[in-house]
Amino acid sequence: MANPEIITVSEASFAKDVLQSDVPVLVDFWAPWCGPCKMVAPVLDELAGEMAGKVRIAKVNVDENQSLAMQFRISSIPSFVLFKNGQVADRMLGALPKSQFQTFIERNLA
Repeated sequence: MANPEIITVSEASFAKDVLQSDVPVLVDFWAPWCGPCKMVAPVLDELAGEMAGKVRIAKVNVDENQSLAMQFRISSIPSFVLFKNGQVADRMLGALPKSQFQTFIERNLA
């Protein structure tokens, strides 16, 4: 079941949902065929609930949104880009444990 706290973003909605967001947005660049992307999905589900109101989590399917992947220089997936005030604040790569996501997010919220 999809987590209502996680939004799916496309090229058409990226500016509104990510760049103009009033809270920081962690964007997960992923693809359906990517094994590590599937492994990290439950971690993102947990974080979305725990961090609601502090950070929003968005998913971008790189197969369907290739221009976004190119614009943000996504060369491997899963890649995570944290946007704050419409700008790239930080990046992280790979299927990492929940604790590393928490540290990454908290560091960028300070």
